[in-house]
Amino acid sequence: MQWNWQQNNWPEFNYNASALEELESVFYAESLKLIGATSIITKEQEQRFTIDLMSEEALKSSKIEGELLNRDSVASSLLRQLGLAPELSDHRANDKEKGIAALMVNNYQTYDQPLTHQMMFDWHPCVVAKSLLVRDVGKYRTSKEPMQVVSGYEGNHTVHFQAPSAAQVPEAMDSYVKWFNDTAPGGSNPLPPLTRAGIAHIYFVSIHPFDDGNGRVGRALSEKALAQSLERPALIALSHVIEETRSEYYKQLEQNNKGLDIDPWLSYFSNTAFDAVGHSQKLVKFVVEKTRLFDRVRDQINERQEKVLLRMFAEGADGFKGGLSAKNYMQITGAELRQNVTRDLQKLIELGALTKTGQLKGTRYWLNLGKELDGEKTKHLASQKKSRMEILATKKKKRKQNELGQER
Repeated sequence: MQWNWQQNNWPEFNYNASALEELESVFYAESLKLIGATSIITKEQEQRFTIDLMSEEALKSSKIEGELLNRDSVASSLLRQLGLAPELSDHRANDKEKGIAALMVNNYQTYDQPLTHQMMFDWHPCVVAKSLLVRDVGKYRTSKEPMQVVSGYEGNHTVHFQAPSAAQVPEAMDSYVKWFNDTAPGGSNPLPPLTRAGIAHIYFVSIHPFDDGNGRVGRALSEKALAQSLERPALIALSHVIEETRSEYYKQLEQNNKGLDIDPWLSYFSNTAFDAVGHSQKLVKFVVEKTRLFDRVRDQINERQEKVLLRMFAEGADGFKGGLSAKNYMQITGAELRQNVTRDLQKLIELGALTKTGQLKGTRYWLNLGKELDGEKTKHLASQKKSRMEILATKKKKRKQNELGQER
């Protein structure tokens, strides 16, 4: 018996509940802080936070599976589907962008409803929108071919997992739906938030009920489980953190799909969810800070400067990747004269909207929103410091070699 679903006690997962007690408690406390933070900001700021987080989660969940989507298109589609923008506001979004947005909105609006087969059937087309490779859309797989997770190429591939046969899926999913609803806060066998959400994910992907899209649906189920435990939509950046540790995520899934002892998986998942709450708290602060900054300078900046600030805001709490350069500024604004770019950027620094690092071609500009929000700036400075240290080390090594050569 090679896989977890082939074990005699499947699907009775084994884990040490007491090992997670402290993390469950801290997670719940931090989640309440997040809820508290969103309750005291303005309605407009809360709406912006919700759209920013849902957009980021949609992008990251797709990116985990190798699909790159456009942030603005996803955001516009979310706004339309939430009734916050005109009907044609997402006309530039493609099917994948509209689809993942539809999944996010449905999960957001129906988090408190019991899980049903039909709910997952409605989600599935959202994540495999018009894919030519998926035969069974909006229903469980029916192919008699083995469902395998593989890497490599034909004739030289590695099987990381093989799921139950299609004939076994309906019964397995009946058991899954019953387990999910029984372990909900109002169910017959309620489980703590992190434990339930972690099991919900690995249990689902072990069945692998769909031809494709199982990872995205599985993460949506984990978010639904967390939302039910918190009694409100789980605006937690779960996919954001998973995408940052994607190799570890797949490693943990693979290491925990051969048996029913899942302590390592629950430890990984719980710590990931905890980090996700921290990122969401950071995003709330970012939304508030960027609103304050823009309100303070909007009457003192020109159209080019406003366009750049809005573009930098759109990158989210992690900031403009690699920092804004003068070249980026010209591309975003269409400015042709270098002196205008220099003057614009200097004015933004004087207003306290931007800070500057580096010199000459290495000069970069960053939103001035506080140290805790300068993730990319910190990475950039660390990279620059490392480069300088490497240069100094190389010079020192050459100098040493020259001295040895002279001695000889």
